[in-house]
Formats: sequence, C-alpha cells, structure tokens
Amino acid sequence: MPKQAKQLSALEVKRLSAEGLHFVGEVPGLALQVSATGAKSWVLRVVVFGRRRDLGLGGYPEVSLAAARDKARNFRQQIRDGIDPAEMARAKRLGDRAAAMRAVTFADAARQYIASHRSGWKNAKHAQQWNNSLERYAFPHIGALAVGDIGVPHLLNVLEQQVPLSRSKEDAALAAGATSDTARLWEARTETATRVRQRIELILDWCKGRGLRSGDNPAAWKGCLDAQLPNPNKLKRVKHHLAVPFDEVGAFMADLRAREGTAARALEFTILTVARTEETLGMRWAEVDFDAGVWTVPASRMKAGREHRVPLSQPALSLLRSLPRFEGVEYVFPGKTGKALSNMTMLALIRRMGRTEVTHGFRSTFRDWVSECTSYSGEMAEVALAHVIKNAVEAAYRRGDQMEKRRKMMNDWAAFCVEESHAEGEM
Repeated sequence: MPKQAKQLSALEVKRLSAEGLHFVGEVPGLALQVSATGAKSWVLRVVVFGRRRDLGLGGYPEVSLAAARDKARNFRQQIRDGIDPAEMARAKRLGDRAAAMRAVTFADAARQYIASHRSGWKNAKHAQQWNNSLERYAFPHIGALAVGDIGVPHLLNVLEQQVPLSRSKEDAALAAGATSDTARLWEARTETATRVRQRIELILDWCKGRGLRSGDNPAAWKGCLDAQLPNPNKLKRVKHHLAVPFDEVGAFMADLRAREGTAARALEFTILTVARTEETLGMRWAEVDFDAGVWTVPASRMKAGREHRVPLSQPALSLLRSLPRFEGVEYVFPGKTGKALSNMTMLALIRRMGRTEVTHGFRSTFRDWVSECTSYSGEMAEVALAHVIKNAVEAAYRRGDQMEKRRKMMNDWAAFCVEESHAEGEM
C-alpha cells in the first residue's frame, strides 16, 4: 500500500510556510501548494484514466481544510465513476457562459460598451451619436436579442430596414421611375448605415472578448456582409443634391459667417431654418412675427401647397434683425434691383467657397444630424422639413405642427451650427 501522509490539523495547515507541496492526510493525494511568494492553494494529486494529474481545488484560506477534503472526496468519487473532474468543471464553465450569453441582450452590451469607452473618446458628443444611431436603427431589430444569438439575418434586418427617403433623394428616385418614397437604409442613408454596421461590429467583438458570444462576427464587412450588400463606396459615387456632412457643417458655417453680402446671409438663414431655396429667396418681411419668433411661409411658395410655420431660433432672429431694410422693398433678401435674388445665387456662393455640395443638401445634413446626434423623433424632423405625409391614415391623425417642440429642436440645430463654427474658428 502507498504510504499514508500524516493527517494535519487546521492549525498545522495554517503554519505551513515552506515552499513546495505539503500532503495533509485523510484524503489520499490532497496537498497544500506553497509558492515562492507565499501564496497557498489546494491540489489533489490523482491518476485519471492512467495519467497522473494535479487538480486545483481553490486557494487557501478561502477554501478551508475541511472544504478542501470534501472537494477532494467528491473528485475521487467522480474518478471512480469514470468521470474526469477537469472535463466536468470545463463543461460547467461552458454552461455558465452559455447562460450569460442568453442573459445579456445587445442593448445591454451596447450601453456597457459605450460606458466603458466613453472616457477614451475625445469628443463628448461621440457617445451620444453612438447611442442615438443604435437606438434609432439597431435596437428596434436586435436590441432585445441575446448577443450570442445574433447572426447575419439579424444584421440584414437592421441594414435593409425601410426608411423614408430624404426629399432630395426622393425627387431623384421618382424622376428615375421609382414607385415608393422609402428605400433600404443601406441605400437611402449609406453613411449612417455604414456607421451603424461598424458600431455593431465593434460591440460584438467586445462581447466575444468577454466570453458573451463565440464564432465569427456577423457584422463584419469582409467575408460576410460584402456578399450580401452592395459596396457602400460604389453607392456613394451616385449622389443627388450633394450635402455637407453634419460633422463638417461647423467649418462651412465659420467660413460662411466671415463672408459679407446678401447671398451669404440668405444661405446662412436657409441653413438655420432648413428651408428650401425658393422659400428663402421669396421671403417677405410681412411673413415674420418677431414677437412670436415665427416665420409663416404662405402656401403659394410651399412645395406641398400648404402654409408652413417655421419656429425661428435665436441665431436666426438675430440674423434677421441685423439685416438692412430698404423703403419700398418687401423682400428680406433682395437683389440689387430690389427684387428677389436669383435662385442660383446661393449655389454660386457655395462654389466660390470651394465646395461641390448644393443648397438643398443642407436639408439632408440637418436630417442626418437629427438621426446621429439627437433624440428628436424622425417625425418631428419631417415636420421641420415640411415633407408631405404620404400615408393618408397617418396624415389624418397628425393635426398639430409641434411648434414648441420644433422650436427647441431648431434652437439646438442653430446652437450646433454656431458652436461648431466657433470651435472651427478657434482651431
């Protein structure tokens, strides 16, 4: 029979300090391992299926002598029953991980990811942009799904969801013979869709690193979604009514505000109010209520043929108050003859500024800003843009124009433009 180790008491175990393996008796093979640094842990030295193994039972004193002996007895019984304790422990860990994968939803993981990376992002608005884009486009489709269950079909549900076309793209689509005013997110808002895909990919990679999912990343472009969707770079080459990206509007406004002339002020006002070119150029002083801070555009000058009220932000009101008024001239932005400016005037100014975008494109810039940087609803943005509701039922139920809510949104938009332009000027 193999030599039996002396049975040590709890006090004797506590006094063990020499580096090495100290067998404590009562249960064959049970020993306390003392490292060179003085750290102590329990080890069970046994033969499993013909091979000698050292099985860890936990650290000391977290695991007491009595608890270590109980664990050792259970392990030895498993071996007698033909079970490898190490494999059983591994299976349990995998089971625990599977349970964790089922418990953590994508929305939970996304918020944890944003919180853990927030301090490393230079721009404080970055976290808000992440959160807003995911809440608007991803959470309705995959937010409640466990991160371990998300696959390519779920990503396609996000990227192929139907969204309203911006007015510029809708005009182009209808001119090309399209029969719908909606399109897949991937085509309708390619830049936004690309950012959403990249953000989902990063979040799922983060989840994999934390053991919350396994396998390939279904949001990866190369080798995965590139076989399912058209290349976004090719989609970007076909643009109608080119728009200044919202993260470049600050530099544009800084340049614009430094320029003099009626055309510059008309373009600045158009950007602040997201009006159409013809609405701004035909604007009369009589249409402005300075006390109420409202510009009422008559139905005759609106594309939809309906009167449109525009809440004027403080920067927009300040701009109007700074403009000169000429006797007998009713237009707010008159040309040299006192008549309305040419509809090419603002576009010509944009070209002199070295830009390829068009005036109408700032409406798309605003729409992207709402989606990416704010929590305002898409419906409110559509009201601000004076877009027509094609759904007759929805149109019947929308009776108000959300004036005061839109006023706050337009003040935030103006503040974004002005603050960003100041920031650009200070660089």
